[in-house]
Amino acid sequence: MIPRYARPAMTAIWSPETRFRIWFEIEAHATDALAELGVVPKSAAALIWEKGDKASFDSARIDAIEREVKHDVIAFLTHVSEIVGPEARFLHQGLTSSDVLDTCLAVQLSRAADLLLADLDALLAALKKRAYEHKLTACVGRSHGIHAEPTTFGIKLATYYAEFQRARARLVTARAEIATCAISGAVGTFANVDPRVEAHVAAKLGLAVEPVSTQVIPRDRHAAFFTALAVVASSIERLATEVRHLQRSEVLEAEEFFAPGQKGSSAMPHKRNPVLSENLTGLARMVRAYATPALENVALWHERDISHSSVERYIGPDATITLDFALGRVTDLIERLVVYPQNMQANLDRLGGLVHSQRVLLALTQAGASREDSYRLVQRNAMPVWRGQGDFLSLLKADSEVTHFLSEKTIADCFDLGYHFKHVDTIFARVFGTA
Repeated sequence: MIPRYARPAMTAIWSPETRFRIWFEIEAHATDALAELGVVPKSAAALIWEKGDKASFDSARIDAIEREVKHDVIAFLTHVSEIVGPEARFLHQGLTSSDVLDTCLAVQLSRAADLLLADLDALLAALKKRAYEHKLTACVGRSHGIHAEPTTFGIKLATYYAEFQRARARLVTARAEIATCAISGAVGTFANVDPRVEAHVAAKLGLAVEPVSTQVIPRDRHAAFFTALAVVASSIERLATEVRHLQRSEVLEAEEFFAPGQKGSSAMPHKRNPVLSENLTGLARMVRAYATPALENVALWHERDISHSSVERYIGPDATITLDFALGRVTDLIERLVVYPQNMQANLDRLGGLVHSQRVLLALTQAGASREDSYRLVQRNAMPVWRGQGDFLSLLKADSEVTHFLSEKTIADCFDLGYHFKHVDTIFARVFGTA
């Protein structure tokens, strides 16, 4: 994580202070449950909460202890004992380090998912607003980057809305899957800690109980979580790529907001570059990159090893912080996107009516021409237009083989732009609902 691509709320989830506070809460909740079961004195559990709640855990002190003991959880517990006093000996009764680390990671990833879901809600709202604004703003649809048939800019934005709705649903599922608590002791058998302790800690932290842990929470859960983030990132890149293409000088159908005082180039004062979209493309690549190590973390040795640990210290903060920043940036991009309907219309007309070729093809087949002959006649008149030799409608009207099947009025009707938009309301109702 670097500050340039980080926002405070998400960054705070991964701070040492937050991590140590969660560790303490896991340990203290577990001690409460042990006290209820008569394993430790209730007075000790109460004192742990009393002193721990007031404490500000010293990261530098914990780091110093860890340099000596070479174990992060032991270093933390040693520091807590310095704060709590003798009653700290009742902490960590029957627990193993992974109980604390994995449950903490579940809390952090759940909180991160909540922020990301809020980010997605903001993006969805922006896309919906702009889609309705341009519901009937005509533009050319492109396949392979080449003019195909007419569409609307609102439909373009609706496709992204639907995609990010799916992304949100996946993230909800991923959050539910990652939000599990394991307080099961060494190798996960509950030999030294009652399962009721796990249930108590899970309830207090808003987590589900891991049905069976092997000392660690199974990493397929984490793989699913980071893969879900990677798919969100890919959707961001698809949207960013569209904006980048639409902002090209030869297209200029839409462009990023260019703020007063903003400068596009150190050398060329005229430049207005799609820097936000390009940045989003790069950030998406980073978030996707974290999915692979998460998948590789699934295959741990036997009941536990720590090959996953160093990976997750990177990808937990970096993936969530980067995606949070990217979602904020893409939302702002959509909210302030400058749209040029006149340029859209000009580009739609640029190929002299060729975007209506399918309608002519279908009209010929319906008038009795074979599909092969219909295709040949339409293509024969379309190719000169590509070379700048006339417009499509005039060439069709001048072709006696075409007019043998179609009247001039029928041919002209095939060039009705509104024909392509008759089901826009249906599409919008499918995407946004009828309300």
